[in-house]
Amino acid sequence: MPLDLKMASILMSPKTRVVICCGAGGVGKTTTAAAMALYAAERGRKVAVLTIDPARRLAQSLGMTSLTNDPQPVELDGDGGGSLDAMMLDMRRTFDDMVIEYSTPERAAAIMENSFYQTVASSFSGTQEYMAMEKLGKLLEEDRWDLIVVDTPPSRNALDFLDAPARLGSFLSGRLMKVLIGGGRGVGRVVTGAVSIAMRGVSTIIGGDTLRDVATFVQSLDSMFGGFQERATKTYELLNQPGTQFAVVAAAEPDALREAAFFVDRLSSETMPLAGLILNRTHPSLTGISDAAAASALESVTDDLARGALQIHLDRSATGKRELRVLQRFTSAHPAVPIVGVPALPFEVADQDALRAVAQQITSRG
Repeated sequence: MPLDLKMASILMSPKTRVVICCGAGGVGKTTTAAAMALYAAERGRKVAVLTIDPARRLAQSLGMTSLTNDPQPVELDGDGGGSLDAMMLDMRRTFDDMVIEYSTPERAAAIMENSFYQTVASSFSGTQEYMAMEKLGKLLEEDRWDLIVVDTPPSRNALDFLDAPARLGSFLSGRLMKVLIGGGRGVGRVVTGAVSIAMRGVSTIIGGDTLRDVATFVQSLDSMFGGFQERATKTYELLNQPGTQFAVVAAAEPDALREAAFFVDRLSSETMPLAGLILNRTHPSLTGISDAAAASALESVTDDLARGALQIHLDRSATGKRELRVLQRFTSAHPAVPIVGVPALPFEVADQDALRAVAQQITSRG
């Protein structure tokens, strides 16, 4: 038997400051994050929930029309003494704020007008993950919340922010970057192709104007490097503390559990604190009737309603057994990972009542 994931205790512990939900796409990760945030807020904690996924489901389920890069208060039913703020990562806005913080107004304006910067800030590979880390660091610095729940992108790249400090350092220490950064004459040398045959080739392929924008951007980035490299490193260290918990979210399906195994292995290799696995949309048996008894009754019962109910029972039982077989492969490889199952609900999660129903299942093990 797998260990029980006691998510209620984790969410309500004063020692828990950050819960990061990670997993494949389409497994209910956004709903899980919102449900856990609502659960803790209604029980007295000051909570912020940050979604990286551009889907609008989080706002809708919390009774809001949209979310922005800034925390917005969510109206809670009852008075448990807590509070809930929700937001959705705006990658460009977060990058802009970082540039403004670490440079002079004149330099910041020049950077934000740079065409290469505009590309990097909106669509460059890895920018979303780095900005998620930057945003989380800023929220922790504000020290306004007891608990921050983060909903990560629906892919393996969701854990790229663990690599952000090292990746940023290797980017700026690379040979091409050193040439681009290399002093006041570096830009002119690059654009005229006087540095080397290789740089002339680069200039020919991507264009002199583009290369000038790249060089100008990288020189400006170098002047700010120390500030946000330090922030990234500090945030990474916070993620590695006992106050942070990673919750891997999956569905009881082979592909989703393979992704879950990837996340668990990666977190273990980074010695990150893993709370456990939240297995969504499971189909446990709802009655004490055995399959044999249901199949026998189906052969003799003539009432259509009774036959329909028996068939649903048999179908659900078959689905549940298949899910258990799939889960056993995961638990055999990861016997020490605590698990909680969240049964599939017969309604769409579109409001706070539905989120409470999800949270009740997530926290059912204590």
